[in-house]
Amino acid sequence: MHFSERSIALLLASLAGSSLTHQIAQDPGVGGVPIEIVHLYDDEYPQGIAVSSTGRMFSNYARSLDPNNIAYTVAELNSNTTEVPYPTAEFNSPPGGAINYSTTPASGANYENYLIGVQSVVIDPLDRLWILDTGRAAMQNGTNVPASVGGPKLIGVDLSNDTIFQTIVFPPDVVFADSYINDVRFDLRHSVTASGKGVAYITDSSQEGRNGIVIVDLGTGNSWRHLDGTKYVRPETGFLPVIWGEVVYSLPNGPMQPISQSTFGADGIALSADGATLYWSAVGTRYLYSIPTTRLLDNSLTSELMAQQSVVSHGQKGISDGLETDTNDFIYGGNFEDNSIIFFNPANGTVNVFTRDPRIGWTDTLTVGFDGYIYFTENQLWRTPSFYPGTDRRVKPYVLYRAKLPGNGTKVVLS
Repeated sequence: MHFSERSIALLLASLAGSSLTHQIAQDPGVGGVPIEIVHLYDDEYPQGIAVSSTGRMFSNYARSLDPNNIAYTVAELNSNTTEVPYPTAEFNSPPGGAINYSTTPASGANYENYLIGVQSVVIDPLDRLWILDTGRAAMQNGTNVPASVGGPKLIGVDLSNDTIFQTIVFPPDVVFADSYINDVRFDLRHSVTASGKGVAYITDSSQEGRNGIVIVDLGTGNSWRHLDGTKYVRPETGFLPVIWGEVVYSLPNGPMQPISQSTFGADGIALSADGATLYWSAVGTRYLYSIPTTRLLDNSLTSELMAQQSVVSHGQKGISDGLETDTNDFIYGGNFEDNSIIFFNPANGTVNVFTRDPRIGWTDTLTVGFDGYIYFTENQLWRTPSFYPGTDRRVKPYVLYRAKLPGNGTKVVLS
């Protein structure tokens, strides 16, 4: 059948006219509580956010995710659009740089008293800042060098005088050269450990090595691993997300290497409001897992067997990077494919939408402030050169948002 140009035009006009008389259902794009812009990042590339009781804000800038994060890897946000190296510019500048090119292959610098490549900053229940240093950094070609002993560490900073009060260096049999320690949560109750100083729980999200959960006794500095290399902390085989209509493949070995599905392991981590349960998820899966913290604190001969037998799957909750808890005992996380932040309610086992907005994409880190807001960074991570097609498609500024928590929720204080 042949249609003339005139008949086609009449048909299109008729269709257009009829659509005007009908209400067509469409995705509203927004929902839940509104989000507010707090800070615009127009300099280095950010990941984490930490907010103190007095409103001081800190971010980290991982050198493994952007080799141009040179001037600082931790900064305090000193205006709505600017940052300053923290605690000092010198502490952010290891002599000779973050990479030691005298080794073969090149490796992360092994300085205990300098920051190499920080992946997380967290305010603990005593209003102190903790800095989690991976000890790793990327070369200009995107290759992430292995860590050296002295690089991977956990550093505590007293915000009352901006001085370091503790540095815990991880041994190489707990944080390996190809580990990527990612995020940390604190339980400072005296009863938790024999030392009486509390404990830190850390995820290892390594793309190259084994994934797991690292536990640190803050009193003794001793550390150990659990769930090492198990399916609960690994990405799913064949996992493939779609963000902002873009199919996201990884380039874990560099822009010129073959593409793969997501290779990030255990990443987001959150403690229940009573400290009895630890939640986590891998970026390369949609599932949320938990374990009783008593199983992680145990480091006896059969403790790993008991830990693996105690893991609980809470089903799918969407794709998340960071996780966070509030005093409602809700577990918050991003949902990249839905432009939203969700929360899991352990009381009834459901996942709910907390907020939804087209500006939300890769929600990297969430933190609950003492002010009743949840803060979160949006940094377009899937548009970095480490994802296909291996080009930098990020658009500045990156953004720090916040949203009001439900039910007068606020920061969980375990001390």
